Amino acid sequence: MAELATIARPYAEALFRVAQSGDVNAWSELVRELAAVAQHPDVQALADNPNVTHEQVVEVILAALKSPGNAMLRNFIVAMVENDRLSVMPEVAQQFEELKNASAGSADALITSAFALDDAQLRELVAALEHKFGRKLHASVTVDPSLLGGVRVVVGDEVLDASVRARLANMQTALTV
Repeated sequence: MAELATIARPYAEALFRVAQSGDVNAWSELVRELAAVAQHPDVQALADNPNVTHEQVVEVILAALKSPGNAMLRNFIVAMVENDRLSVMPEVAQQFEELKNASAGSADALITSAFALDDAQLRELVAALEHKFGRKLHASVTVDPSLLGGVRVVVGDEVLDASVRARLANMQTALTV
């Protein structure tokens, strides 16, 4: 997947530079929407069809977007289609989001918990994680009973695994060495 990230980076950076001249949050929503449209199997099949022109693919994508597009968005989509890069659009969206978060001094945190967390527990956990990671976190929570207890947190490329399953695995490794 490193190759996808390498291909997507210049597109994400260019799009982010354009977004900084306007409303970055609106662009963020638009980029997520564009990624969803670009990875739809029908759109991919259309883009791969040699009987369909690039302009037709661009028009279909623009029509599929809920948000109104502008000339800069159109130019971006044209570049993606002409360079056969629609398949990397989800990676572009992810890198765009990372650039947005980095410029705001924040990050996305994926919290996986063994049990559902109530609002107070989530606020307390996020506050502790923000202190640990030294930045504002945008948390999304999933429940995975296979953790047995505790939480697993992913922030960017950092992983904090405080689950019972991880502790048992560590104990097993220590005992078998």
